[in-house]
Amino acid sequence: MTQTSKGIALVTGASSGIGAVYADRLAKRGHDLILVARNVERLEALAARLREETGRTVQVLAADLSDSAGLAAVTARIQAEPALSLLVNNAGVALEGTLETAPAQEIAKLIAINVTAPTLLAQAALHTFKANGTSGGIIGIASVLALAPEMLDGVYSGSKAFLLNLTQGLAHELGPDSPIRVQAVLPGATLTEIWERSGKDVNAFPADWVMNVDDLVDAALVGFDLGETVTIPPLQDEAGWTAMQDARLALAPHLSRRDVAARYRAA
Repeated sequence: MTQTSKGIALVTGASSGIGAVYADRLAKRGHDLILVARNVERLEALAARLREETGRTVQVLAADLSDSAGLAAVTARIQAEPALSLLVNNAGVALEGTLETAPAQEIAKLIAINVTAPTLLAQAALHTFKANGTSGGIIGIASVLALAPEMLDGVYSGSKAFLLNLTQGLAHELGPDSPIRVQAVLPGATLTEIWERSGKDVNAFPADWVMNVDDLVDAALVGFDLGETVTIPPLQDEAGWTAMQDARLALAPHLSRRDVAARYRAA
């Protein structure tokens, strides 16, 4: 017997990698799905498998989130779904090169997919949850590079830092008692196709740096169930993250003052 639906989860970048595993896990948890990506053939194959294995309703929405029309189509779909219960902002691209060497159009595409799209889709989901008076969740797939911009190019890490800030800011705005939950997931190096697409070799990393994508998603969902705003699956000692957060919050009262700091005063 098919279990009662937990509502509709919309997953972007669902044709492979992290997005495809999220689709699998969420369907098995009882969510109906809307799968979004550019590759229709892959989406249809995944949807067919999940329908057969789980009995869930799985819809496919082909869209290019770097294109304004594609983004508008997904936004409209979110706004039209009264049963929406979860948005997984997973779609993302990495840069082949750096700010200096990459073509300008590729940098603009990265910003459109990694920054603009998840922001506007999160806004649409937030409005939908509130308009329908329902609980819901917004998950954003960021990266540990949000905390370590020196490890890779600043364009990609900057886009992931934006997603982390967006999530933490929204969590603060909503407050701890909100029925709407937000989570930023910060993977380390994970075995997906993003490396090949950006001209990088994941095998160049030490083997114990690279996490299996199934393990990554399973851990991220445990973090979501625990109510975490930020989940870092590879981080063994949570004290490191807590100490950084405490230091950041302690700094905040000192960041805005009428008087210029003494070290910046002209002699």
